[in-house]
Amino acid sequence: MAVLTELERRLPADRVVTDPDVLRSYAHDEAEWAPYALPVALVRPQSAQEVQATVLACIATGTAIVPRGAGTGLSGGANAMAGCVVVSLEKMAAVVEVDPLERLAVVQPGVVNDALRSHVARFGLWYPPDPASSPWSTIGGNVATNAGGMCCVKYGVTRDYVLGLQVVTGTGELVRLGRRTAKGVAGYDLTSLMVGSEGTLGVITEVTVRLRPARASERTVVGYFDSAADAGRAVTAAAAAGLTPSALELVDRHCLAAVDAWKNMGLSADAAVVLLGRVDTLGAEGDGEAERLREAFAAGGATWSAVSTDQEEADALFSARRLAYPALERLGPVLTEDVCVPKAAVPEMLARIDAIGVAHDIRIANIAHVGDGNLHPLLITPAGDDAARGRAQAAFAEIVAAALDLGGTVTGEHGVGLLKREGLERELAPAVRAMQAAVKAALDPHGLLNPGKAI
Repeated sequence: MAVLTELERRLPADRVVTDPDVLRSYAHDEAEWAPYALPVALVRPQSAQEVQATVLACIATGTAIVPRGAGTGLSGGANAMAGCVVVSLEKMAAVVEVDPLERLAVVQPGVVNDALRSHVARFGLWYPPDPASSPWSTIGGNVATNAGGMCCVKYGVTRDYVLGLQVVTGTGELVRLGRRTAKGVAGYDLTSLMVGSEGTLGVITEVTVRLRPARASERTVVGYFDSAADAGRAVTAAAAAGLTPSALELVDRHCLAAVDAWKNMGLSADAAVVLLGRVDTLGAEGDGEAERLREAFAAGGATWSAVSTDQEEADALFSARRLAYPALERLGPVLTEDVCVPKAAVPEMLARIDAIGVAHDIRIANIAHVGDGNLHPLLITPAGDDAARGRAQAAFAEIVAAALDLGGTVTGEHGVGLLKREGLERELAPAVRAMQAAVKAALDPHGLLNPGKAI
């Protein structure tokens, strides 16, 4: 095949893999039921120049390119198609530089999120974006989807921390975008355009990220609720009180039970839903904020609420939040939603999700970055049950429709990938979709970068 000949000519021999067993393991991400096919080859480059050589080989042979991080995505954005080349950035995993004075780090795309956070902590610094997959997901993948996380309710998402990028474009050029300075408005903001583009506009080979000073210990506030809608009312009460917690997460009983059955963490909750809030403001002011957050939980209808005095127990609850998705996967295929609605609409959206689950006879577990309205209902189906799969997909579509009806968006952080393209067509006006297509055509004139994804 022509592309294999070109790749072998341009790259060291051990960079190109064609073993079908290996290709199968790189053919898809974690999105349930998103279509995929075996690629013709896997390339694992070790430098920006090798990424560039790969892209040039694909351009020369008209071969589609699918960039891939750790494969933790939940929308099918990294899924291969027949005849494509998957480019895995896993071998490019160096922290190139940390500048404590400018509070920035330069990293390769294969650096794992938590590894970066641990590395910069040695300098008294902190990288805030923290998706639930942070122990496994990579910075390149986080940039590709503009990942959020638990603390983004206060500190923002990945885009807020990306100062600059090195990128191989759809024409095979290796370019630098952005800046290292605190300010910069020269030209169009192509860096922000690349963030969240899901590999459709370029292959990221280096990322310059903004850092913050290390923060103080957090206080944890816990509330138990009889329903997701009640917990949603507590969220709006917290917002109405002017509170901006450093985290505000929702976890329901299904999730806690699944994690406990898997990890035997001794978790229990005398409630249908648990809200987990954190406050990292210093001193007496932080103590006051934590108490006001507890009062907001009570005002929203909590059956029990408290500012935790047991840090180990509090950490276990937040660990359970991170482990909820893989724990539920043990029960059967899980179709994961990722809608985001205005905070005022959170109670209604949660109530609609529950009603949709009942209407379609689908078990829906709820986790959410509920403080900013980013909800992740998890639709669980028995393995091999095609009828349940059909009902889950219908429920998935109704959840998207409900979010749009309430003024929300089809994805808050997972990306459009393959699973959300129909929803995106509903969300964006035809003129806006045409603008996006024009940008894609300009930056990827050959149409080879992750075709069929994101737009």
